[in-house]
Amino acid sequence: MTTKEIAHRLVELCKKGDFETAQKELYADDALSIEPYAGMGFEKEVKGLKAIKEKSALWNSMVEEYHGMEVSDPIIAPNSFALTMSMDVTMKGRGRSTMSEICLYKIKDGKIISEEFIV
Repeated sequence: MTTKEIAHRLVELCKKGDFETAQKELYADDALSIEPYAGMGFEKEVKGLKAIKEKSALWNSMVEEYHGMEVSDPIIAPNSFALTMSMDVTMKGRGRSTMSEICLYKIKDGKIISEEFIV
């Protein structure tokens, strides 16, 4: 897949909340995920699709209810793309809040090799 195809497919799946399919289809086995900070059980960086899936499962276990999500159209360069994502969620024991971030993805050999979330 081209960077453009990956970007549009990721946006399509994220808008549906189907992160599991996105990871399975679009990510390299050794992909890197970078959070803006460590905390709440999250490491700043995890490497490998297995670790990324575990991080997603941890996030899902912390969410009491999803109220909505917005994902922008991607801004695409030859080997990377960026988008914005906002989630309206109720976190267990923390209440409802809206979280927004810029998401930066790098592509190599038709797969996402890194994702970085910037707040």
